[in-house]
Amino acid sequence: MSRDPLDRLLEELRLREAQARTRRHFIRQCTTGMGGLALSGFLASCQLNPTESLTAQTGKGPSKRDLNPLAPLPPPFAPRVKSVIYLHMAGSPSQLEMFDYKPELAKLHNQACPQSLLQGKKFAFIRGTPKLLGPQARFEQVGESGNWVSDNLPHFKKVADEVAFLKAVHTDQFNHGPAQLFMHTGTPRLGRPSIGAWVTYGLGSENQNLPGFVVLTSGGKNPSAGKSVWGSGFLPSVYQGVQCRSKGDPVLYLEDPKGLSRDLKKSTIEAINKINQAEYAQYADPEILARINQYEMAYRMQLAVPEVMNINDEPQEVRDLYGVAPGQESFANNCLLARKLVEQGVRFVQLFDWGWDSHGTDPSTAIDLGLRNKCREIDRPITALLLDLKQRGLLEQTLVVWGGEFGRTPMQENREGKEMGFLGRDHHGDAFTMWLAGGGIRKGACHGATDEIGFAGMEGRVSVHDVHATMLHLLGFDHEQFTFDFQGRPFRLTDVQGEVIKEILA
Repeated sequence: MSRDPLDRLLEELRLREAQARTRRHFIRQCTTGMGGLALSGFLASCQLNPTESLTAQTGKGPSKRDLNPLAPLPPPFAPRVKSVIYLHMAGSPSQLEMFDYKPELAKLHNQACPQSLLQGKKFAFIRGTPKLLGPQARFEQVGESGNWVSDNLPHFKKVADEVAFLKAVHTDQFNHGPAQLFMHTGTPRLGRPSIGAWVTYGLGSENQNLPGFVVLTSGGKNPSAGKSVWGSGFLPSVYQGVQCRSKGDPVLYLEDPKGLSRDLKKSTIEAINKINQAEYAQYADPEILARINQYEMAYRMQLAVPEVMNINDEPQEVRDLYGVAPGQESFANNCLLARKLVEQGVRFVQLFDWGWDSHGTDPSTAIDLGLRNKCREIDRPITALLLDLKQRGLLEQTLVVWGGEFGRTPMQENREGKEMGFLGRDHHGDAFTMWLAGGGIRKGACHGATDEIGFAGMEGRVSVHDVHATMLHLLGFDHEQFTFDFQGRPFRLTDVQGEVIKEILA
């Protein structure tokens, strides 16, 4: 009987780790202390502050970075990672059926929720006194870390030791649109740059033939907040995410119309950009430079994108590893494409998977039916992504982030005081789970804890701003210093809050 490719790859990686463990321990011990501090200080002093280098030279014409806004730049400090893959489960998965094991909640199943938990709280749909809803999954402790993972994620159990869990993330937003904006732009209101735009603004891209920020969607719909969650806000528009497709042409209008040769296309763009350059000389509008760059990028993308976005050229064993479905739009396809994109130097890859809003209004949104099916769709691809990155030596230079925009309540949803036809949970921002993996992350870590029924964080509470600060820290930025001047004051992703979550750092 042939063995599962995930198991084969996992066994190979474990063997490599065992062979390297003694050597790694020796090297680690020899590079700590004053020598290591001196080296890191020297490296940091050699880095260029991107905020300074991105400042336009008013009155002196465009800077080199203005002429090529995606030119690669070093961060202010020695980074732990070079790129990010952000896996967002749009609609918000239930942490109580995936990672946050609550046996006491099972004992209280179907009992009336205490009024002390309801007073002063706002819910999207719950009214009156709902019943507590016990976990609709079985849990076990897995790996050397002993972290809890449910039977909804059998493949993920094999790589749970690679990730660091945040068990008490909180947000003050309880509706999808504002919460998604908050999670990706640092504010629930429109107009701010997304984290992917901030990262490409600060670091540029290592591949000048591909966008620095690529977005892939699955599940049939875009996030509730729309394309603003990968927008550039007040940053130049060249830093916004470029949405690609895993089905059909990766980018709309990628192919030229019949009769338009490559040379004719090139001369057309050159003519257009001569007009743009003359316009910039008159008005000095940075958006004109962004437009010039986008025309040129689109021309280069026509050759680069079809190659990197083709999953059919991957070996069959790799496609089996992810469980891809060539020719279809799927989360599995997008996970494989994410690996291919970071491998080619794309700085930030954002995956949105729609369909996680588990209210229990029908079978597809039921906690014990629809959620289990959604978990089945992501379980194998995410496991494959982590293993594939690791075997290629990419995991140590890539940060992988997983989560939704908020969590789910430990109570059963009862719209207008009436229970739904299926088991479901309402939106909940007081406590939910996220996890991170990759360079600079402490493997197997678990930070934070909720109360005995998973209603609120009791220790290790972290905010969305804290998550953003940690991501920027791993990329080599001080989130308090990484700013952009707009409307007379400096703005930053973390606004006036945020602390690096040191407990999950290696």
